Amino acid sequence: MSAVGLGCWALGGEHWGDDVDPEEGKAAVRAALEAGVTLFDTAPLYGAGRADRLLREALGPHLREVVVATKVGARMEGAHAISDLSPAHVRADVEASLRRLGVERLDLLQAHWPCERGTPLADTMEALVRLREEGKVRHLGLCNHGPEAIEAWADALAVAQTPLSLIRREGLSDVVPAARRGGVGVLAYEPLARGLLSGKFRALPRFPESDMRRRDPRFWASRFGQLAPSVGRLRAMAARVGVPPAALAVAWVASRPGVTAALVGAKRPAQVRENVQASRLLARPDAATLLDAVGTRF
Repeated sequence: MSAVGLGCWALGGEHWGDDVDPEEGKAAVRAALEAGVTLFDTAPLYGAGRADRLLREALGPHLREVVVATKVGARMEGAHAISDLSPAHVRADVEASLRRLGVERLDLLQAHWPCERGTPLADTMEALVRLREEGKVRHLGLCNHGPEAIEAWADALAVAQTPLSLIRREGLSDVVPAARRGGVGVLAYEPLARGLLSGKFRALPRFPESDMRRRDPRFWASRFGQLAPSVGRLRAMAARVGVPPAALAVAWVASRPGVTAALVGAKRPAQVRENVQASRLLARPDAATLLDAVGTRF
């Protein structure tokens, strides 16, 4: 897997504003592929499967040349998403993902959230392992699960997925150490804190009702104002290094010990091209020193 992966939530067309265009989304996927990205993270919940279908269209024959990570369990119940990790729903979700993606086996299947319908994780994992034995899944993972679950099932897991960014670092003290102890890889999502660390918001943004960031406290006046000086320093550091702020923020996440890859969402090709410049930073001989300094100064 590439150290920078493309998160495909926005590709589903929901929760990211009124300017989400499917053709632009597919162009973003192709831009990622052209830039050397080999990891694409999707989920049935992203647009009720729409992200899967558009990802398949955008990748075309390259679908089998990359790693497509998907998830299982989350479904809509009325206006709200809930997690159902019962064996029956897990199997139905997997079968539906296989059809949408047009593949015989899923590269990586992750339990999206801890179950909210009372299914013990042991029952879920038994169902997932059985699907792997049947050849429908290559590797298994847990997403948004705590260190206890990761340690308990480390022998069955390839990865754990957790949020991680310059302003959200709790994963470095719980999930990442647990994964390292168990020999499990880590996929870190939201390295840009939903775009806050892209550096483009120099003033408090106004999002439409269709954009979930309207309800994110990080984009409310008080918290945004608290973070503004740090984001300004990130902008200045990125200018000195000669990369976009987004690339610097993503590279910091991807460079943390124990992190396998940083998953970054994008609506448009231009955003992808900024984000993937993180790989150039990671290849520098002084990357460790440079990026550690970013973390201490932020």
